[in-house]
Amino acid sequence: MRVIQTLIICLLVLLSPWTNAGAAEEEIPLSLKECVTGALENNLRIIIERHNPELAEASLNMAKEMFLPSFDLSVGRENTESPSYWWLQGEDTQISKFNDYSFAVSQQIPTGGHFSLNLQNYMSDTNQSFQLINPRFGSTLRLDFTQPLLKNFGSKISRREILIARNNVELSRQQLKTVVLETIYGAQEAYWNLFFAVENLKVKQQSLDLARDLLKKNQKEVEVGKLAKIEILNAETVVAQREADILQAEAQVRRSEDLLRNILNRDLDADERHVPFILRDQPEFEIREVALDRAMEAALSHRPDLLAARTSIETRELDLSVAKNQLLPALDFRLSYWSPGISGDQIIYLDNNPLTGIVIGTTEGSGINSLKDAFKFLYNNWSFGVTLTIPLRSLISRADYARAQIELDKSLAEKENTKRQILLEVRDAVREIETHSKRVRAYRLTRELAERRLRAEERKLIVGLTTNYFVLQFQEELATARSQEIKALVDYNLALAKLERATGLSLQSHNISLQ
Repeated sequence: MRVIQTLIICLLVLLSPWTNAGAAEEEIPLSLKECVTGALENNLRIIIERHNPELAEASLNMAKEMFLPSFDLSVGRENTESPSYWWLQGEDTQISKFNDYSFAVSQQIPTGGHFSLNLQNYMSDTNQSFQLINPRFGSTLRLDFTQPLLKNFGSKISRREILIARNNVELSRQQLKTVVLETIYGAQEAYWNLFFAVENLKVKQQSLDLARDLLKKNQKEVEVGKLAKIEILNAETVVAQREADILQAEAQVRRSEDLLRNILNRDLDADERHVPFILRDQPEFEIREVALDRAMEAALSHRPDLLAARTSIETRELDLSVAKNQLLPALDFRLSYWSPGISGDQIIYLDNNPLTGIVIGTTEGSGINSLKDAFKFLYNNWSFGVTLTIPLRSLISRADYARAQIELDKSLAEKENTKRQILLEVRDAVREIETHSKRVRAYRLTRELAERRLRAEERKLIVGLTTNYFVLQFQEELATARSQEIKALVDYNLALAKLERATGLSLQSHNISLQ
């Protein structure tokens, strides 16, 4: 029996580290840096928003493909049979075979022009009489070039889709940065609000402990006849009220934890839903002198929503330039040059007279010979011309121009409004820093005085110079002063975070880069 007991004790000793480890997992330690990092990595809004730059990049790559050359290959074969209806055809059934194949490359150029290089080849074979070359091979090398001179002229017009797609990439990046700034501030806000809720609960608990201690003291003094029973009732009333305050403070802690879990995207994990956070960091109070002018300059240089507004204006200016160009008449220049080559089996007739119909021999030819002749440029063929088109009424183009002008004016007004809002946010943030800095110092002094008053009142109670009523009142004032000091300290740190968000410098402050 003793052996079994010894084995059980040893087993419990061996398992005790694992049991303690499991108990340690009932709390989640969390620093402010871990909170911000976790929010950026796991927040659903960030996960959704960071796909938009990728989509914009894909659209930009698609737009760039408009200047890639295109290659066309065409192959065809045709066979026709029909009854003869003329004695010169020489056969009862006319049979013709025609094979063609061509290769072309075309390219759009940034000036709005277009050129193509085309190589066409064919082979024709027929049973008709009086042919000079049969089968016949033909090749033609052709270059065509067109260039708008007024309407649709210029790299800005031809590259419009690329420029807009590039601006959209920048817009999506700035929008992602905006969401990141909001998420960083949201993580800080949730973290410090939870800190205040936890510390406020501690203050309420301390106040309750003081009330309970006083209640016990009163009960003992009533028993020995030093106090009237009414003092017990007064103390019990205060204890009950502070217990109710504890319930409200606990509810606030649970709500703050839920908000923090939500921004960390951990609220759906059933294993962690009721596990409390242990906050490693505490709010610091370091007086900072913030220059309003520098803060405004930083905001105008780094705020992503203002940078996005500027990018939108660039897009609207491009749309207006294109719409203005579309009001011009169309003046197109065209140029063509081609070099033909012909070869095949040359038929030799008696006395060199095809009308005799008597074939005495052939001189063999091939498709390679016709192709060589085409590349030798033996024949000089070219054409050029200019086409002018003047629309008498261009209602659609003028409507587009008017719309583009309105859109530009709207974007300019939106940019100015965004700028004003940003500067207002910066001024408010700087003002809040100054205000909360003064609040921290004021409430800190208030708390220190409340502690001294309570200690003095407790000493007076011991010698009978005061009553329990005033002690309880000073306890309540001390609890209120402690909560106000903690709240002011949290608000001061949130004001600093708000200034970082207002100036767009949260990424630099937390050493975060967007890849």
